[in-house]
Amino acid sequence: MKKYSCYWVLLLCLSVILNLLLASYVLIISEGNITISKSSDEQNELSWTRRAAKEAEDVASISCSGHGRAFLDGILSTTTNHLKGANEGIANPLLPSCECNSCYYGSDCSKFSPDCPADADSGDPIFLEPFWMKHAESSAILVSGWHRMAYKFGYEHGTFISKELERHLQELHAMVGNANSTGKFLVFGAGSTQLLNAAIYALSPEDPPSPTRIVGSIPFYPLYKSQTDFFNSKNFEWEGDTSMWKNTSLPSGYNSSMNFIEFVTSPNNPDGKLKDPVLLEGPSVRTIFDHAYYWPHYTAIPAPANEDLMIFTLSKLTGHASSRFGWALIKDQGVYERFINYMTLNSFGVSRDTQLRTLKLLKVVLGSGKELFDFGHRTTRTRWESLNKVISASRRFSLQKLIPQYSTYFQNFTAPSPAYAWVKCEREEDEDCYEALLRDGGIIGRSGSIFHAENRYVRLSLIKSRDDFDWLLQRMDALVSQEQVHEVNGAEIL
Repeated sequence: MKKYSCYWVLLLCLSVILNLLLASYVLIISEGNITISKSSDEQNELSWTRRAAKEAEDVASISCSGHGRAFLDGILSTTTNHLKGANEGIANPLLPSCECNSCYYGSDCSKFSPDCPADADSGDPIFLEPFWMKHAESSAILVSGWHRMAYKFGYEHGTFISKELERHLQELHAMVGNANSTGKFLVFGAGSTQLLNAAIYALSPEDPPSPTRIVGSIPFYPLYKSQTDFFNSKNFEWEGDTSMWKNTSLPSGYNSSMNFIEFVTSPNNPDGKLKDPVLLEGPSVRTIFDHAYYWPHYTAIPAPANEDLMIFTLSKLTGHASSRFGWALIKDQGVYERFINYMTLNSFGVSRDTQLRTLKLLKVVLGSGKELFDFGHRTTRTRWESLNKVISASRRFSLQKLIPQYSTYFQNFTAPSPAYAWVKCEREEDEDCYEALLRDGGIIGRSGSIFHAENRYVRLSLIKSRDDFDWLLQRMDALVSQEQVHEVNGAEIL
C-alpha cells in the first residue's frame, strides 16, 4: 500500500509540473504552422532595450565630482571604466570621459583652477539641469533603431509635423498663459534660428520695387542682422535701428511702397525688458515677435501674447538647447504656406527624433504642474538678487533697472528674474566694459557692441551651471571689494 501511495504522489508531482509548463507555453496551430506564445511574464520582460538602457544608466552614473557630466556620445577614455557591471559581458569596457564645467579639470573634474576667468558669455541654459536629473525616469527616452525612418509622418498624406507634439504645445501655451494659439498655424524649425529667417522670407513681398527693410531696436539680438546679411537676398536687407524709422522722423524720400519688417524681442535679449513695436502698424509694416524668453523663468507674464507671428524655442523653455527645436505661431494662412515652402526647401522639416524628444519633455512639463517654472523662476530670481546685491555696492558698475510685475501665471507680483545682467561701466575711463571686466575682474562677458549698443555695456549670463554662476559672483564680489578698498585708500591719502 505504501508503495502505491508513493507512486500516486510521484504522478501528482509530474502532473503539476506538466500543467505549469503548459500554462507557460500555449500551443497554437494555424495553417499547419506551429508557433509558441510566451507567457505574460515573459512577454513583459525587456529584450533588446535592456542593454541600451543599462548603457545609458552606466554613463549617467559616472562620477564627475559634481562639476561635469559624461555623455553617451562623449570621447571614450580608459580612466572612466570603473563602473561595476558596465556593458555586461565586456571586460574593462571603455566609457565616455567626463566633460568638465568651466575652470574644473582632471579625469573626474575634481581639480579647480583658481586663476581661471569666470565665463559668463554664452546663453547655455544649464541652470535647468537639476530639474531634469530629478525627473530622470519620466524624461528619458529609448527608441528602436528603425524608429521613423521615412521622411514624413505616416498620417494626413504625409506631414513633417508631429500632431501629438502640436497638441502638447497648444496645451502648454494654454497652461502657462503666455500665448494665444487658438486659430493659429504651427510651424516647427531647428531652434528659433531657422525660423527667424523663414519669417523674413514669408513676410517679404516677392520682387518688390525696393528691398524690404529689416530693423530692430538697440540693443537687439545680433543674429537678426548677421543672418539677414548672410542670406544677402534681393528681397530684403538689414536697415538698422528701428528708432531711425519712426513716423515722426521718416526721411523725405519715404513712400508707401517702402516695406518694413521689425524684430521685437520680448523679453529683450540682452536687457530682459518687455518690448512693444516701435513702428506704427500699417500695410507696409510687418512684425516678428521673438518670444524666446517669454516664460515664467525669466519674466512676469502680464497677458497672453496674441500677435500675428510669434516665435518660441525649446532651449529657453526646458534648457535643451542642443535639441535644436523651435516653433512659430502664425495667424495668416498665406504667411504660413510660405513658411512651409521655406522649411521644405531648406531642411525638409525638423528631425523626427528631435520632435519625439521634445514631446517627451513637454509631457514632463505638463505632468509636473508648475514645478519646472517654480524651479526656473526661483533660480533666476535668486541669481539676479545675488548679483544685484553685489553690484549695488559699486559706483563703477550698474545693472539695468527692472521692477516687480504682476504675473497671471503665478497670480501675484513677481520679482525680476532675467536671463542676463546688462552691466554698464560708469567710469569715464572704462570705455570698453568688456575689457575692463576681463582685465580687472577676470570675467568674460559679451560686449555691448555685439548687440549694437555702446561698448560701455556688457552682457553677463545668469543661466549657465551653478558652478559658472558661483564663480561669476565670487569674481564680481572681489572686483567690487577691490574698488571699495581703493576708494578708502584714496580718501586716507587726501
